[in-house]
Amino acid sequence: MKADKRFAGRPLDFWANVRALSESIGYTHRKTGTILVPTLDDMRTAMKKRGQSADHLVSSSGNKPTPVGKLICAYFEYRAEILNGYVRPRLMDAKRAKKEFDNLKRRLKPSCPLPMNKQKGDKRVPAYLTGIVNMLIEANAKNHAYDLNPRRLTTFTREGVPLRTLARRVDGIFPTTNNPIALWEIKEYYFTTTFGSRIADGVYETLLDGMELKELSENAHVKTLHYLIIDAYDTWWEMGRSYLCRIIDALSMGYIDEVLFGYEVIEKLPAIIQDWIQIYESRVPNQ
Repeated sequence: MKADKRFAGRPLDFWANVRALSESIGYTHRKTGTILVPTLDDMRTAMKKRGQSADHLVSSSGNKPTPVGKLICAYFEYRAEILNGYVRPRLMDAKRAKKEFDNLKRRLKPSCPLPMNKQKGDKRVPAYLTGIVNMLIEANAKNHAYDLNPRRLTTFTREGVPLRTLARRVDGIFPTTNNPIALWEIKEYYFTTTFGSRIADGVYETLLDGMELKELSENAHVKTLHYLIIDAYDTWWEMGRSYLCRIIDALSMGYIDEVLFGYEVIEKLPAIIQDWIQIYESRVPNQ
């Protein structure tokens, strides 16, 4: 899914309010486990507890939102609706992911790498989401170059001279690590039993990459598409709903071009790859 155009490009002070309110009020209903939509009273109370003003959010009468408050309310409603109604049913557990992985493997007969996960014992199985991504890219990229396991940092050049080099290696690149059209990161945690710091760090690593790519776009006018691909219902929904909210925030802030949640990879990745090919062929028309 891509960002909602109503909120894309909002200034940083808008997101300062979203983050502050989310932290103070919380992200989910404790009883239902669904994503929370704060009320005006919630926002006013939260700002008071933080020692900050709510005058920019709520009218002096206290019963109507200001224009900024109205937009922030709309964003919270959107974030809850998209996560509760769209993302949740697309997140797969290990059983469902294995079924989709096996179906694609039988149908596509891939020759691309299908790596194993990092678990031990009975949990040592193929990395289902990574395998699904790899198979779909191999099947749809045709004769175009791609790198499913880049072993060096991504570099952007101008006239052959390095312009920017990203701080981290990513999980995949189209077509190469020099001036790529698209890059992606995969976060799959099917057998994780707790939402630990390693998973949280993965979200913040994506944010770092996104900030570097946004700076590159704004200051050097070089655009590369940045994708985050995640799955595991128990990890992300049962234990990590607040981080799903953070991911939607990062998407809306322009640090990620598109997030693919679970089964959404199968629904959308083939068409996305065709977009990459069109961009590549427009840049290199004789290829």
